Amino acid sequence: MALAVAAALAVPAEARHRLHADNLPVVTPRAETPALHDDDEGGNADADDPAIWRNAAAPGRSLVVATAKEGGLRVYDLDARLVQSIAAPPAAGEGDAPGRFNNVDLVHGLRLSSGKADLAVTSDRGHDRLRFYRVDRDRAGGPLTDVTDPAAPHVFSRDQAEVNGQRTAYGLATWTNPATGKSYALVSRRERTGIALLELLPTAGGKVTYRKVRSLDLPSSFRLPNGTSWSPCGEPGELPQVEGMVVDPANGMLYAGQEDIGVWRMRADLTGKPKLIDKVREYGVPGVYDEETEECTPGRDPGFGGTRISADVEGLTLLAESDGDGDGDGDGDGDGDGDGYILASSQGDNTFAAYDRELEDANEYEGGFRVTAANDTLDGSEECDGAAVLNAPLGSKYPGGLLVVQDGHDSPGGDRDATNFKFVDLAKVMDALDD
Repeated sequence: MALAVAAALAVPAEARHRLHADNLPVVTPRAETPALHDDDEGGNADADDPAIWRNAAAPGRSLVVATAKEGGLRVYDLDARLVQSIAAPPAAGEGDAPGRFNNVDLVHGLRLSSGKADLAVTSDRGHDRLRFYRVDRDRAGGPLTDVTDPAAPHVFSRDQAEVNGQRTAYGLATWTNPATGKSYALVSRRERTGIALLELLPTAGGKVTYRKVRSLDLPSSFRLPNGTSWSPCGEPGELPQVEGMVVDPANGMLYAGQEDIGVWRMRADLTGKPKLIDKVREYGVPGVYDEETEECTPGRDPGFGGTRISADVEGLTLLAESDGDGDGDGDGDGDGDGDGYILASSQGDNTFAAYDRELEDANEYEGGFRVTAANDTLDGSEECDGAAVLNAPLGSKYPGGLLVVQDGHDSPGGDRDATNFKFVDLAKVMDALDD
């Protein structure tokens, strides 16, 4: 995550933001995954980003695949119970950065040399690579098998020294072009504004690699209506990065959350000009970075920001509205025909914003909601990093679909900081958005 803007904005503005959040409808989770702890005892595991894999043959036996940063990958069933844990790869050498899985997404039916397969794709920030895991629900030893080609290249770095600088693969979204059948990953770069388009390629032995097709840099400086130039405050040398991303397969549009800026829409093939469809409230607020506290002290809010989301904006996911699995083909990928929402996590006020998916409606804001505690032991979601939604029947537990959100402050967590994932009945979310 980028540095959060410190809580020193003018009180009236804070009050307006809080009023907005308090007026939103609430939903409660049905289940939560075991807590993860980012310390030595917990294996430096830190919940970040989920993806939902639908078992078309037995929807009630579907899975949630989620990243745990240095803790690797976790796989959960629909009861939020741990099914499999996969360690991140070790450091390349002494003194090098260890593996760190940041974001995860799915590719359905990729044609490998060993046959078609569903894959979980994750960005390994520690090694600046993508890693690929074949999904086989009934495989002995766990449903995921590593099928990464050992020769898969770095995404952004030229050598190990650059990898160790950790301006590496960060956010991730997958996309299959229906016109060509080719599958891609769109990968953002930590502390930079760049996004790379990588074509996924099968290699011998059922392995997978990739090649870079093109890249695009989002702006890092913006012209404000008063004629001044503005860049968000951050550590020296850092640019406003992107993490949360999702592609709408119905129209080939990529939605990307530039954490301190807002939500962008652009073509998934990274051609054409990106459009900023909404801004965070802090957009345009000047700030001064304090080396001692490693925080930014904001200045006066000039009032050029948005009204619905607060930095950081993260956790973008596509909620497709249609019958069946989301596109009528039964594969559970939830493509849909254009109805539905783009959901974005608004970390600054612990809410989720919904934007109309249809381009004809200019991705207008349609409402929002909060995920709050169900009881004393099952809390809600705070400072959500990643989210995944699937509007498809998932057996008796989630017949109306599932929303999975990261919780950055799991409680009650005892004496240790804890993170995990909350499972929310999607029917509750749809009711909230229809209010």
